[in-house]
Amino acid sequence: MRAVQLFGPKDLRSVELPDVPPPGLSDVTVRVEAVGVCGSDLHMWETGGIGGRQVTSPLCLGHEFAGTVVEVGKTPMAESGTKLEIGQRVAVDPAIPCGHCENCREGNPTLCPTHVFMGVPPDPGALCERMNVPAENCFVMPDAISPGVGSLLETLGVAIHAVDLGKTAVAHSAVIFGAGPVGLLILSLLRLAGVFPIYVFEPVAERRAKAMELGAADAWPVPDDPAQALQPLLAATRGRGCDIGFEVADAGRSVDLTFAATRSGGRVVLVGIPPLDRTEFGHATPRRKGLTVRFARRMKHTYPRALALAERPGYAAMLQDLVTHQFTLAESPAAFELAASYRDGVIKAVVNPSQ
Repeated sequence: MRAVQLFGPKDLRSVELPDVPPPGLSDVTVRVEAVGVCGSDLHMWETGGIGGRQVTSPLCLGHEFAGTVVEVGKTPMAESGTKLEIGQRVAVDPAIPCGHCENCREGNPTLCPTHVFMGVPPDPGALCERMNVPAENCFVMPDAISPGVGSLLETLGVAIHAVDLGKTAVAHSAVIFGAGPVGLLILSLLRLAGVFPIYVFEPVAERRAKAMELGAADAWPVPDDPAQALQPLLAATRGRGCDIGFEVADAGRSVDLTFAATRSGGRVVLVGIPPLDRTEFGHATPRRKGLTVRFARRMKHTYPRALALAERPGYAAMLQDLVTHQFTLAESPAAFELAASYRDGVIKAVVNPSQ
């Protein structure tokens, strides 16, 4: 079958791989129809690794994906408890926790120390024509949801988990640093939760415009002078700052800026992943403000909620609008180059392996 593998930093190649074997007892074979290019994929593409894991042999990237079931094992029970059938369209949760460790038993599978995560070394991902996946990781999609929107459900699940960690409340204010797909989805969820006003900092003009379209009170670039960076926010909040800060970029000083933009006694959720597995920030500001800081890792039992949102026509249309560029499997290198360069108004690049 056709696939695209990462051989090293910025070295994506089209390859021919053996076809997948018949699915296991509780597995299904999915024809992959849409794969989102995630920020963590870009980290691996640019550096050859992420979070201490390195690509040591050719690896298919891609963990945000959806497709159609083309073969089933003997007991292919989906997460909902229903039996999967050939022809059903599914979105796939890429995380496979062990189910037995302390974290899993406590209901925190995202913290499982021995979990498998598709598309992160050493486990292959979805930049290929077909994959065998556990049936319980599949979520059946109605026909109205496109494959591209299906590939965004994992991203949406991450955003839901981040908002959960922020413990939002009606009429609380928020600031978001980074208006990529996750940041924009966090914005959309905060709006649904009654959070206002919401302010956004984002260097790319097209993404600032999308943030305003989705309901941000204002969206600003980040000037080079740190002393001037937060002036518009502090003016808008009369020097108080916001109740909740979401850092969704990890672009150098963005963590420090998020701390500075959040009010004393407020909450900060760090969502962004640094490219070199190291985050540095000043100690005085978060200590003096008594900030509660949470780190968001992937998602926690949020896939059904993401699917429920995507089934709402208006929200599904918003998700579809975030898919700004689509590519064939052979065009995967171009998809990664575009997403990494922020050119051409790109928000979400999606690869379509079945085309």
